[in-house]
This record gives sequence, structure tokens and C-alpha cells, in this order.
Amino acid sequence: MKITIIAGARPNFMKIAPLMRAIKAAQAAGKNITARLVYTGSDEDKSLEPSLFTDLDMPRPDAYLRVNDTDFFQRMAGILVAFARELDQHPAHIVMVVDDLTPTMACSIVAKKKGVKVAHLVAGTRSFDMDMPKEVNRMIADGLSDYLFTAGMVANRNLNQTGAEQANVHFVGNILIDTLRYNRARLKRPAAFSIMGLKEKEYLLLTLNRHTLLNNDKALKDIFRTILEGTDKSIVAPLHTYVKQKLEALGVSSERLRLLPPQPCLSFCYLETHAEAIITDSGNVAEEATFLGIPCITLNDYAEHPETASIGTNRLVGENTGALKEALEVLRKGEWQEGHLPERWDGHAAERIVQTLLDLKL
Repeated sequence: MKITIIAGARPNFMKIAPLMRAIKAAQAAGKNITARLVYTGSDEDKSLEPSLFTDLDMPRPDAYLRVNDTDFFQRMAGILVAFARELDQHPAHIVMVVDDLTPTMACSIVAKKKGVKVAHLVAGTRSFDMDMPKEVNRMIADGLSDYLFTAGMVANRNLNQTGAEQANVHFVGNILIDTLRYNRARLKRPAAFSIMGLKEKEYLLLTLNRHTLLNNDKALKDIFRTILEGTDKSIVAPLHTYVKQKLEALGVSSERLRLLPPQPCLSFCYLETHAEAIITDSGNVAEEATFLGIPCITLNDYAEHPETASIGTNRLVGENTGALKEALEVLRKGEWQEGHLPERWDGHAAERIVQTLLDLKL
């Protein structure tokens, strides 16, 4: 069985790494399965730091499509053409796409047009907002997929409501947790931790990436003011340069706001693990916080995996500063809800996926 796995952005590798290890283990056990890893971007992509693949204990991509356009239509067209050529040169039985990016949708279309089976990893997530580009990507990828691998029963229900055949839906658990469990004994303390005089469980970790929030100057400024007024702890914020520049332009500053460059995988996980709490606009970070049992405030109105808020440690506050202030007060009082791990967030999702693929006997 030949599988081509598509990575469209850095976060995808966090979910692909355990899958590559599980396939390697299956090969060592004599199973007939191979994987070819394709990155739709460039091998010179600055978001792929040199340590990424070492930190994740995974091989580098076998191929780079080198499509780097920022315009959606140009990027979509570039991936369609480049991946069609890739599949012609390296045929596969299954193309596996991840999450909800433009490459996820584009490569699904190419595979289906060429008569290749499509598997969607982390299928069934929904925001129910068709104005969101990612929602369109999810709907198309799910609709084209022959095998839908889900992280929770909410995703299963979403797929059922959109008419997916239940025989094609496989509840395997959250593969991101596989990566966290694997790396818990491999974390690296950032040099800045000591330089800044930080102490474990005495700082808040802040991440920001969502462009709709970053482009709303008033909301962004109000959020930072609320955070700085709502806690007396240091706020450690690994941010991209364009986010730092935005904060500088807005006049957002404080001695307690400790800005860092984006951190390597194992260093960021260290900051997560030892934070008192996390404030983020990332669904992945909220999932990691639930696994780690750390209070998490999400600056978004929905979660890709609602389990993080229904039974985990996550609270959704969106851009509502009143809700953010209330959450920070609950945190200050030590009254945060006790979280529990959702079903099958046990670090064995990749093994379940590989076994399901092997059972297909393609």
C-alpha cells in the first residue's frame, strides 16, 4: 500500500510525525505499507526551522511542490498543477490530507480526479460559518474523502449530519496528543526562560496568529489592556515579527509583557507545560492545554474540538473583553474548572489509523 501524505503548513507536521513513526513500525513488523511525504511549500520556507524535524523525530519531506503564492486562487491553481504532476510521477493508493488548509482541499480534488482514494485526518471539524475559508476547505475535503479519521464524537455527529456514510468514518482520537505524549520526556527549556527570570507556573503563555483578530486594532488593543489589568503575572508571548510590529504600532507595551520570537517545537511545549495558564487563538494550543490540564482562555468563538471546552480546561471568550476579564478573575481566584481528557486522546491515534488502513487491503 502506497500512501502520499500532504503537509500544507508547519502545524500539519505535528500531526503527521506520529503517523510516520507508526508506518515505520508497521514496516518493521513486515506490513506492506509505505509513505511519501509531500510539502506543498518550499524547502526554504522560514517557518520550518532547522530543528523542526529533529524535534518531531520524523523524516523531512520527500518532495516540495514549492507553491508559495499568497493569493488564494494562484496558490490553489499552483497546487492543483504541481500535485497532479507529483501523483503522475509517484502513484499512490491513498492520498492523506490534514486539517483544513487550502492544500488540504486542493490535493483532495487532484486525488479524486485521478481516481485515487482520499483520507482526511482530523475530519468533521466545523465552525458552521461558511464565510470562513477554512470551513469551505473542510466541507470539500470531507465530502471528497473515502476515509474520514475523526478526533471525537462531535466530529462524528457533524459528518453524520452532512450525509457521510458511517462506514467511512473512523473515530481514532486526537493525533496531536500522540505528539505531546511522545515529546513529554524530550522537552527543551528555552534559554530565554532563565534570562527573563521566569519561574515555573508563575507566568501566562500567550499566542496570537488569527489574522482577523490581528487586523482589528481596537479589539487587539482592548484585549491586551484587559489581560494586563487582569493579572499581575508575567505574560510570555512567542510572536511572529509582524505581530510584534503591530503591537508596537498600537503602543502596546508593559514590563510584564515578555516578547519572544517563535519557538522551536520542544521549547514551545516546555513553555506550555510549565505555564500557569494559556491565552491563545489557536485550536491546537487549546487541545494541548486540555491534555496538559492547564487552564486555557481561547480568543475565539468556537473550538475545532468542542470537547476542550465541554469537558477540558478551555474557555471560549472570543473578542469579548468582558468574558476575558471574567475568565482572568476565575483564574486569579483559583476556581478554574477541572478538566478531563476526551475519549481516545490517549496517544495511540496514529496506530489506529495505520491499522485501519492495513485492514483495507488495497
